[in-house]
Amino acid sequence: NLSKAADKLTEIRKVIACGALAREILAVAETNNLDHIDLTCLPAIWHVYPDKIAPALRAKIAEARAEGIYRIFIAYAECGTKGEVDRICEEEGIERIAGPHCYAFYTGVEKFLAECSEEITAFYLTDLIARQFEAFVIEPLKLDKHPELISMVFGNYEKIVYLAQTEDPELQAKAKWAADFLGLAYEYRFTGYGDLTPAIVDALGSSRLKPQFDASPQQLDLTRLFRPYAA
Repeated sequence: NLSKAADKLTEIRKVIACGALAREILAVAETNNLDHIDLTCLPAIWHVYPDKIAPALRAKIAEARAEGIYRIFIAYAECGTKGEVDRICEEEGIERIAGPHCYAFYTGVEKFLAECSEEITAFYLTDLIARQFEAFVIEPLKLDKHPELISMVFGNYEKIVYLAQTEDPELQAKAKWAADFLGLAYEYRFTGYGDLTPAIVDALGSSRLKPQFDASPQQLDLTRLFRPYAA
C-alpha cells in the first residue's frame, strides 16, 4: 500500500558514486548488511574529463529527489572538480567522502597527505586503474600510437605505487607490467578500502552497525545494486 511504499522510500539511501568505486562500495554494503542502498554510478573514465562530473551529479541528485529519495551520499572525493563537488554538497545539504581523491581515502587521508609531500615523483594506481590501465592511461594519452610521448608525460616520475584494495596476484602482475611499460620503478602497497568503509557505514548505516573489514569482492554479485549511468 501507499504507506508501506512511503516507508520504503524513507529507508532507501541513494549513493551517487564514481564508477571506479562500484566494486568496493558493493563489498562494503554486503559486508555491513546495507541492503537499503541504491547505487548509481557515473563513468569512471570521467576522471580524465572532470568537468563532466558536477553537472551529472546535479542531474542524479535531482532525479533522486523526484523519486522521493532524500538520504543521499556522494561517493566522490574532490576529484579535480575545482571545488564543484563541495559546492553541490553545500547547496544540497549532503555529504561526500572526505579527501582530495581515491588514492588518499584508500590510504587514509591523514596518512596520505602526510606522506605525499615526500612522493612527488610517484604515479599511483588502484585496483581499477591497474585492471584498466590501457583504457585509463595508454589510450587517452595515445601512448600506444606515440610511444615517444611516454618520456614527455612521465619523464618526471620515478615509480608507480600500486595502492591495492584486494590481494590479487593478477592485478599485481598487471601493475608491474604498467610500471615496465612506462619505464618506472614499481612499489606495491596493500591498503584495503581505507577510509571508504567507515565513510559509507557512518553516512548510510544504522547506529547499530559496526564496520566490517573482511569483504571479499570476488565473491559478490556486482549487479545486485549497481545501476549504470545512462546519459
